[in-house]
Amino acid sequence: MKSILHLVAIIALLLSGVALSGCNAARALGDPNSGQTDDAAVGFASIKSGSEENFIMTAGRRVYFTSGSAELDDVARETLDLQAAWLNSHRNWLVKLQGFSDDPGSGEANIKLSDRRAKAVMDYLASKGVSPQRMWAKGYGKERLVRNCPEISCKAQNRRVVVNLREEFDAAAPQYRGNQS
Repeated sequence: MKSILHLVAIIALLLSGVALSGCNAARALGDPNSGQTDDAAVGFASIKSGSEENFIMTAGRRVYFTSGSAELDDVARETLDLQAAWLNSHRNWLVKLQGFSDDPGSGEANIKLSDRRAKAVMDYLASKGVSPQRMWAKGYGKERLVRNCPEISCKAQNRRVVVNLREEFDAAAPQYRGNQS
């Protein structure tokens, strides 16, 4: 009985090996019915290096914070390291750092907290070589919530800084000159 089970197991292994080699051969030959491909996902192959889409896909654009804090954790620093490397390779972009909060307290306290968050991100990026002359930070408090919900895990999505690429300074930037014509 054991020898029959052993033989069945060997046959099953051999058959699975044949099936897998067939899949690999089909993929290598570019068989569209193989269910596997080495091609980029539709829409991603056309993303241009150095574009805003490329920044979002390779570095991410959001950093999150714990409630009541403007301190960067390890996850935030990892994301910011990727962003800094990308920004240092693509110096043509300006950077607007938008801070947000969804924390207990007054509207004024949330604006101050979100501003501290945005400035913490700006300081970290500057420490990694991104020129402070290319960046500006603004806190928006509870404006522009990602999610409006009572659960703590849901509210956490609102405690963030969004790194936005810009081609020119806007009115929130100290460098902004406005239309002076």
